[in-house]
Amino acid sequence: MNWNQLLSSTRLGSNPAGNTKVSFRKDSEKERSNFEADYDRIIFSYPFRRLQDKTQVFPLPEQDFVHNRLTHSLEVSSVGRTLGKRAGEKLIDRHNLTKITASDFGTIVSAAALAHDVGNPPFGHSGEESISSYFQRMEEGAWLKVNCSNEEWADLENFEGNAQGFRLINQKEQGLTLTYATLGAFTKYPKRSSNPKVEGRVSQKKFGFYQTEQVVFEIVAEELGLHKFGDASYARHPLAFLVEAADDICYNIIDLEDGCTLGLISLDETIELLKPIVGERFDADKLAEKKFLHEKLGTLRALAINELIAQSVDVFLINEEAMLTGEFDTSLTDLIPAAEALAKIKDISIQKIYRAQIVVEKEVAGYEVLNGLLEILMGSLIGHLQEKPTKYHKMIRRTLPDFIQEASDRPPYEATRIMLDYISGMTDKHALTSYRKLKGMVLPSW
Repeated sequence: MNWNQLLSSTRLGSNPAGNTKVSFRKDSEKERSNFEADYDRIIFSYPFRRLQDKTQVFPLPEQDFVHNRLTHSLEVSSVGRTLGKRAGEKLIDRHNLTKITASDFGTIVSAAALAHDVGNPPFGHSGEESISSYFQRMEEGAWLKVNCSNEEWADLENFEGNAQGFRLINQKEQGLTLTYATLGAFTKYPKRSSNPKVEGRVSQKKFGFYQTEQVVFEIVAEELGLHKFGDASYARHPLAFLVEAADDICYNIIDLEDGCTLGLISLDETIELLKPIVGERFDADKLAEKKFLHEKLGTLRALAINELIAQSVDVFLINEEAMLTGEFDTSLTDLIPAAEALAKIKDISIQKIYRAQIVVEKEVAGYEVLNGLLEILMGSLIGHLQEKPTKYHKMIRRTLPDFIQEASDRPPYEATRIMLDYISGMTDKHALTSYRKLKGMVLPSW
C-alpha cells in the first residue's frame, strides 16, 4: 500500500477503480477540500443527527449530564483530528508527500471518526445482541434461512453496527457520496461476515460490510490499493488504526468520568486510575484548587487524553511501515506505555460502571424492546414475503412508512435488510414508543 493511493480524495462512483486521481484542493484559502466536505456532509446527515437520542452507556439522568452517542462521536472526532494531524506532519516528511497537508490527514480521521457509530442500533450493544439473537432463534427462521444464501444468513445472525454504518453512509438516499480515503479510514473490520475470524488480527475479529455492500467495499479497496488477504478480506487502511485509537481513548477516559459524575466511582479512585497516564504532569496542589467536581474531572480528562494521543501517534509511526505491508494488525492502545493503566480502567469500569444496576436494567429493557419490535415487524414482513399475510400482518404493515411497506416486493434478504435499516435506525425513544404502541401498552394520540 502507498500513501498517494490511500489518500484518494475521489468520491465513490465518480472515478473508475484503478484510475486514481488525487486532487486534494484547488485553492486551500478559498475552497473546502473534499475531506472537509466529507466531514460537513456527515455532520448534517440524518443518521448522524439521530445519535443525539441513542444511549452511550447510561440512560440520561435528570440532573447530571452524561454522554450520549452524539457527544461521544463529536469527542472521538476531535481526538481523531489531533491524532491524524500529528501523524500527518511526520508522514509528509517521511514520504515526501507534496499534494496533501497535515490538516488533510486530520480531517480524514476526524470525518471517519465522526461517523463511526452511525450504524449502532437503539440501546447500543444490547440492541445488537437482541437483533442477532432474534434471527438465531426465530420461529420463522427456517423459511427465511432457506431463502437466503449462507453468506446472507451469516449477516442476519450477526448484526454488526460497523457494517450497518458502512451501509448507511453508502446509501444513495443519504446523499453523502464520501471520498475513498474517508470510507477506508471508516472501515474498522474490512471483511464480510461469513469469513472466519483470524487469531492475532484485530481487524478480522468482526466484519465491516454486508452482502449488499460487498461490491461497494471491493471497489473502495481496489481504489485505495488495500492489501488483500483472501476472498472479501482485506488489511485495514492505516488511518483506521487512528480512528480506533480515538474511540478507545474516549470511551475509556470519558466513561470513567461519567461514572465518577454519577457517584459509581469515587473521585479519589478516579484520580488514582488516571495518575499513571498523566505521569509527571499530574499536580495534586493545582487539582485541589479546582472547586467543583466537573472542573477536577475536566482537568484530569484533558491531561490524560493529551498523553494518550501523544503515545498513540508514536506507536502509529513506529509501525507505519508494517501497516503498509498489511503485517501490523493490533490496536494501538494495546501497545502504548499507558496500556496497563488503560487495562486497569477497563477492569474497574466493567465492575462498577458497565455492571451497575441502572446500566444493566437499561440493557435488559433495550433487549426486550427490540426483540418485541422484531417479532411484530418481521412477522408481518415474512407473512407478506410468503404471500400468506394474516389480517394482523396487514394491519401492522399499514403502520409502517411507505418505503418499508414496499420492501416485501424485494427478495427476502434485501427486504429484511430494509426492515433492519428501519428498526436499527430508531432512536431509543422512538423504539420504546413504537414498542408500547404495537404491544397495546399505550393508545396513539393526536
